[in-house]
Parts: sequence; structure tokens; C-alpha cells
Amino acid sequence: MKSAHIQHLYNRIGFGITPNQLAILLSKSKNVVVDELFLESKIITPLKADLTFLDNYSAQDLKDKNKRQELQKISRAKVIDYNFMWFNRLSNPKEILREKMTLFWANHFVCENKNILFVQKYNNTLRENALGNFGDFAKKIAKEPAMLNYLNNKQNRKKSPNENFARELMELFTLGQGKYTEKDIVASARAFTGYFHDFNGDFKLRKNQHDNADKTFLGKTGNFNGDAIIDIILEQKQCARFISEKIYTYFVNDTINENHINEMVALFYGSYNIEKLMRFVFNSDWFYADENMGSKIKSPVEFLIGMHTIVPYKIEQPRKAILLQKLLGQVLLQPPNVAGWQTGRNWIDSNTIVTRLRLPSVLLNNAEITYSDKGDEEAMLTNFSEKKLRRKTFVKAKIDWETFDKNFKESSFQDLVIQILGTKINDGTKAQILKKQTVSKRDFCIQIMSLPEYQLC
Repeated sequence: MKSAHIQHLYNRIGFGITPNQLAILLSKSKNVVVDELFLESKIITPLKADLTFLDNYSAQDLKDKNKRQELQKISRAKVIDYNFMWFNRLSNPKEILREKMTLFWANHFVCENKNILFVQKYNNTLRENALGNFGDFAKKIAKEPAMLNYLNNKQNRKKSPNENFARELMELFTLGQGKYTEKDIVASARAFTGYFHDFNGDFKLRKNQHDNADKTFLGKTGNFNGDAIIDIILEQKQCARFISEKIYTYFVNDTINENHINEMVALFYGSYNIEKLMRFVFNSDWFYADENMGSKIKSPVEFLIGMHTIVPYKIEQPRKAILLQKLLGQVLLQPPNVAGWQTGRNWIDSNTIVTRLRLPSVLLNNAEITYSDKGDEEAMLTNFSEKKLRRKTFVKAKIDWETFDKNFKESSFQDLVIQILGTKINDGTKAQILKKQTVSKRDFCIQIMSLPEYQLC
């Protein structure tokens, strides 16, 4: 397998690759490399926070205002810690493809919650089903306590159906805009009435709140419940197309190729086997076509974790990790709305590009970063109580330059350009940066990461 193709594959299924890792894979065929990725990701390692504090609370405590506020305060702090845990997991993934797929599904089945128990449960449901059956996945998502709260399905009752979840299930999760009617939304909402959960986040169907009358949905009539609604959605080929397009724009190219999508739909429809679909994509010749390599703008998380792949670092404080995510425009566990983050060119604006170009130098030198790069400082800092954060702060991280030196020991400066960027670079830019070979290899690495070309993968 060509080195450029391996780099491309690992940029998309993970967050880059080191020369040492690449050297091991060079002698292997594409099928073997892809097979090994899926084999590694057969294992599922849940991401678990310390939730022993919940042993001191029960459902009854929610009725007491002081205890409820106390519980909420602890939970919010734990969610911040969980963000940091997930960030570190992405930085050091054992099941790299599964973790990247978890990140993908988090921006598909978009959800937010302040209850750490529900947040953890939801995040691990994404992880467990990331490469499984899409139909089973959707049914589990519909019963997650975080989703029941986020899209108000917990308030969906027989006498007063709430249509929020029913609408987003079709518009954002399965079919896309304009592929259903308002009557379909009403019927679907009625089918999901009575969905509830207990204090521990376990799903409960409140039978007295469930509408058992017949509903007509997407041309079919019956006494449908939520699972039946999802089964009917899966019968629509549009569902397979919608998911295939989402996967294509995330892993392949922002510009849809209808021929490739048709191939994916033909494979995916019916079985809805996510692993089978992803294997097909990564084994397809068109995945490695020139027009798809270096064609995507890295998300903020891909940008931050990608730097970690080249130069391992560990941020000392969870809130500083969240600060960097805020400055770049993507905070894990905090989507902007139910539609999630708008990707591609939307990741870059006049503020975030300045932050991105400066960040390698700031982060890898434990330097000072100012919030003026982003603007609207007060709106950004609602979760930061420290006064010193209102203008500038130091991002303290432990930088493992020794591992960088070991991984890139045999690399020339010219090699570094290819190994770090992984994309084609303008000849003029390449010539200009190679004039700086009088600096140390470490400084040269930072300069490469500060190039606009480093924003692509």
C-alpha cells in the first residue's frame, strides 16, 4: 500500500499516523490494513467516569430543591471532567476506528445533557453501536434518557403529543428534509408517546400515556409503537441514501459523487450493516483518488488530536482543554443545536483561522493565548470563573518532545513536510519553508503545523 494512501486512510479513520507506524504498514496490502483496523475495533472499551457520588442520592432527592441543586452542580462539574476524559481517549485510542466513528455519530445523533449519568450512558451507546446495525442503533437512541430529555420526548403523552423527537428523527437522523409530511410527524409522535426513564436512566414505557390507536405513517396503517416507526423508516431507500451521504461527506469528500453514493446505498440498504458499509468505503479505489486526498478541513477536534499524534502533549487542566475547543468552535458534549456542527468550510472564519495558525506555537511552547482572537469573550467564558481568563491565559501542557524525536529521528526536513502535512503543498510554500532548515527539528515541526495547508486532511 502506498505511503500517501496510508496517511490518507489514517487521517480519515483516525487523527494521523507517525513514520514508525507507517513503516510497519507499508509492506501490507490495502485489504490487510483495513482488516486490521476493524479487528482492533472489535473491542469496545466504555468510557467511564467516577459516579460513586450518585450512591448518596435517590429519585426522592429531586423533590428537595437544595439537594437537587447540589446534585446538578456536581453533575455539571463531572460533565466537564468527562469532556476531558473523552478528549484524552481520542488522543490515545486503542480502538481507533471505533473512537472516530463515535465522534462521527455524536454529530449525527446530536444530543446534549447536564446529567453525567445520562451523558456517559449516551456516549457509550454511540461507542457500542458505532459499527453495528443502524436500525438497532436508532431504536436504542430513541430510548436513551439524554435524548428523551433533549428532544422533549419525555413530555410526549397520549393527550398532548410532543412532535420534537418525531420531526428530528426523520429530518436529521434518518431521511432528511422534505422526505415526509406533517401528518407523518403527527403519527410518529403518537407512536413514541409514553417513552420515559427512571432516576438511573433505564428506559420505561408509561403504558397509560401511550397512544394505542391506529396511526398512518409513510403510507402504512397500524397500531405502531416507536420501534415499528423506525422499522418503516428503514424500509425507505432514502434512509440508506441519507446515511450513506452523511458518511461520504465525513470520511471521503464534502462534494457528493452520485455514482459512489449509489454503490454505497446498494450495499447498505436492507442489511443496514455499518461495518460492512465502512469496509466497502475504505477498500474502494475511489476513496484514495487524488481529488479526495487533502480535500477536507479538519474539525477542531481533529486539528487538536492530530497535533497530539505528531507531538504528544497532555493538557494539565480540563477547563483549559475546553477553552481550546471553545476558541476553535467545537466543544465535545456541547453541540450548538440539534443539527450539530456545520462542517467543511464552516469550521473556518477570520477568527478561528488566526487561532488555528497560532495554536501550535502556543500549545507546544506553553505560551500565552489571548481571547481577542475570537471576539465575544464574555459569551464564551460563562463557564470560567477565573478573572484572569477574561483576557488571556497560559495553556499549560506537558509536551513529550522525546517521543517526537524518536518517531521522526530518521526524517529529513523535506520528509517532515510530507509526514506532517500528509497533503500536497504549493511548490512556492514548500521552497519557502525549506529555507528555514537552520532551526531545530522541533521548531520546524511547529512551523509546518502553523501553515494553512495543515488545516487540511
